[in-house]
Amino acid sequence: MSEILSNEPLQQTCLHQKHIALGAKMSPFAGFDMPIQYGSIITEHLAVREKAGIFDVSHMGEIFVSGTEAEAFVNHIFTNEVRGMDKGKILYGMMCYPDGGVVDDLLVYKEFEDNHYLLVVNAANIAKDYAWIQEQIKGFDCRAVNASDEWGQVAVQGPEAEKYVCDILGDKAVADLSFYTFLDSEYRGKRLIVSRTGYTGEDGFELYTAPEGIVELWDKFLSAGVQPCGLGCRDTLRFEAGLPLYGDELSPEISPVMAGLGMFCKLDKDFIGREALLKQKTEGTAKKLVGIEIEDKAIPRAGYMVETEDEREVGIVTTGYHSISLDKSICFALVDSAYASLDTPLWIRIRKKTFPGKVVKKRFYQTNYKK
Repeated sequence: MSEILSNEPLQQTCLHQKHIALGAKMSPFAGFDMPIQYGSIITEHLAVREKAGIFDVSHMGEIFVSGTEAEAFVNHIFTNEVRGMDKGKILYGMMCYPDGGVVDDLLVYKEFEDNHYLLVVNAANIAKDYAWIQEQIKGFDCRAVNASDEWGQVAVQGPEAEKYVCDILGDKAVADLSFYTFLDSEYRGKRLIVSRTGYTGEDGFELYTAPEGIVELWDKFLSAGVQPCGLGCRDTLRFEAGLPLYGDELSPEISPVMAGLGMFCKLDKDFIGREALLKQKTEGTAKKLVGIEIEDKAIPRAGYMVETEDEREVGIVTTGYHSISLDKSICFALVDSAYASLDTPLWIRIRKKTFPGKVVKKRFYQTNYKK
């Protein structure tokens, strides 16, 4: 997993003491002291694939944009198309620099109140994103508010997630949500947002409310038998499902086009970075992100070199694991575009040996979203 370390004291989510009480293995991640695992990463991973697991994602950022020109502004900084979005809908996309590099990847929620949007951003990027937004918002009749400290968030993921969320919230309307939609509700007198989204490749929900409500909901889900899950299996799950992690598969140096995420960039509209991304799509890029399956059980790790048969370096691994669900050694790698076609033979250098593999689709695992 990518993590950003600094000399600043680690922040704690509203669930920090719950993790300590459960004996979680804690580690710095994105400036927060976060649970990596409670017991076995394999047990937690399989709980999400087969039943249900719950994650503390209260470290994520919530930035609200409102005002008469909120739609125009969000559309200006966001690669996807927000014009004409129905209320209660969610879109995935990126904010880009003028050169096409990625500021962050994020979710945009079209709120039920006119001219209101919620931007959910990566924890490590909250301050950077907010500064970027404040700089770009000049001249637009709208305002942005970083409300990240006022919200907690949990993700309940897995084939049994719907049952647990409906039962614990006592709201059967949750079952009617389709993928990438949300509803507004209330919990203990505070606003509750329930979205059918997640980062695991399974059906599931993300619940946002005040920190004290998240603490209470966490306890309820655990009492009902939902497996607590750490960031360790969050990474193995998202990786199998072909989902990128900012800092690994997307960055100021890795554009959406290079990462194979051009479908989330609507190039028929104007947004920051459009011209650079249009040029990349038209002329191609020097490097592309690919999936690689290795014949051996050796585990490719981030930073390992990708080579040709004659030991010429042509890329670098960004994320790699021996897949828990598939029992295969697989990785994402950023490689020279000449070697990005499916079935291209490539070798991963692991210490002093190289292991043969081939380029495969980046979505290694068949996802199970409710459409």
